[in-house]
Amino acid sequence: MSLDEAAHRLAEHLGRQEFVEVYAHHDADGIAAGSILCMALLRRGIHFRLRILPRVSPAAFSPETPTLLCDFGSGIEDLPGSVMVVDHHIPYFEGELQVNPRLHGIDGDRELSSAGAAFLVAQGLGDNRDLAGLVMLGILGDGQALSGVNLSLFNDAVAQGIITPGQGLLLPGRDEHERLYAALNPYLHQVSGDEMAVADLLESASSGDGVSLDKLISLLVLRLSPFAPEETLERIYGARYDLQREVIPDAHTLAAVVDACGKSGYGGLASSLCLRSMVDLEVAWDLSFQHRGRVIQAVRAACIGDGAPQFVEVDDVRVASDVADALSLDCLQKGPVMVAARNDELCHLSARCPRGMEMDLGEAVREAAIQCGGFGGGHRFRAGATIPCARLEQFRGLIERAVAA
Repeated sequence: MSLDEAAHRLAEHLGRQEFVEVYAHHDADGIAAGSILCMALLRRGIHFRLRILPRVSPAAFSPETPTLLCDFGSGIEDLPGSVMVVDHHIPYFEGELQVNPRLHGIDGDRELSSAGAAFLVAQGLGDNRDLAGLVMLGILGDGQALSGVNLSLFNDAVAQGIITPGQGLLLPGRDEHERLYAALNPYLHQVSGDEMAVADLLESASSGDGVSLDKLISLLVLRLSPFAPEETLERIYGARYDLQREVIPDAHTLAAVVDACGKSGYGGLASSLCLRSMVDLEVAWDLSFQHRGRVIQAVRAACIGDGAPQFVEVDDVRVASDVADALSLDCLQKGPVMVAARNDELCHLSARCPRGMEMDLGEAVREAAIQCGGFGGGHRFRAGATIPCARLEQFRGLIERAVAA
């Protein structure tokens, strides 16, 4: 069975339901995936309830209630067979109603996100071509490439006037100050979260006509180059994507705001943006700014000493994933990064491989978590786990041995 056939089969099954419980992961990709499918269900007159969560448990699902999981589920072996899954993580679930590119020889790390897979299902429910812009949230949010199925979906959306490509500054924000001060993707060393550094850069790049973008970028490159990999510098300016149907047209910005709201516990607001509601848009902007500020302060605290740390504990579980991303992508790393956050007796961990390191991190994290009495998994280069805090050192040791092997 091909990916398109799997998507069509799931769409036919959804189309026969009167009500669907929809659960979506709380990051940009998961929220976009859930929103795409909920919009498609709404247009078919099918009732639904959408919940945005950081993780799910098989015990929460009733076989009698049609249940759809977006951007999680594939990694859970003991899900009820009736559960529907749209995901792109390493699959262990064997249910028949599952759409996952990895099951069809497609790279789920780089070439198709959960949002992209959800769009294929949505197209089976009706003419939902206008939702293609939300696929960019999965591509950008999960650091994917415009290649494979992603590129095909993108080209179709450009041809239909749903996405307009261009060039420009890629830092989200309502003004130049916010774009620099709250820069997280990429994290800008000695700029993000530093009021004096931001003021100095803006003053130095100013002319009679305002801030010169060329001069600002040159100053940023000079300031960052000793501390960050080349790829970080390349993510300051480059290909932009205007989403013609969405409430925030810039794709990088919409992805950042949706992701921050979801991880801050405001998944309903995040999904409402994807469902094209402008109610509380400024609230969403403020929540995004606050979340990025918390992440930046955690990264700055972790990087006080020489070099970039490979193991960090943070006080707030909501920032762990983004701290791990910043440390692995925008610091000069030599090995995997682990960020731990304690929540009572449980430890939530986010693990990342730096660029250029070849390792199946998702499988290593899953095996280590199982040995420590927890659970985990994910992608080849990005993974997460939940384990008892008492087993944290054992978990670290298992990952270190896996890296050495």
